[in-house]
Amino acid sequence: MMRDFRAVAIVFCIVLAGCKGGYSSPTSPSNASGVSVATITIAGRAVSPNAVTINKGERVTFVNNDTVAHTMSSDPHPAHTDCPPLNIGTLAPGQQRDSGTLNTVRSCGFHDHDDPDNVALRGTVTIH
Repeated sequence: MMRDFRAVAIVFCIVLAGCKGGYSSPTSPSNASGVSVATITIAGRAVSPNAVTINKGERVTFVNNDTVAHTMSSDPHPAHTDCPPLNIGTLAPGQQRDSGTLNTVRSCGFHDHDDPDNVALRGTVTIH
């Protein structure tokens, strides 16, 4: 009896694994997963891209490929209250971090708190 249960469980796992690859979920706001779907890279004291669009309920990853630390924050400076999920904090060279989940449909500005006047370190995340 126990051996039959194991055999059924193994077959079930094989079938489940085989079916998994054929399904792709839509990326509508109602199916948002809270995962990062966009990456903003910091290098040469600039962000790239400086504008990304994501669905409601998703995140953005910030990657610091620069030689200095950057403190990525939501606009406006210095309050950082526009989109708190974009208050990433300080990223040392080589570090990366996901934003919080962005749940409000809107556009959010971000900047480097330590260099707020540098337009090359400013950008926008649009949530739809």
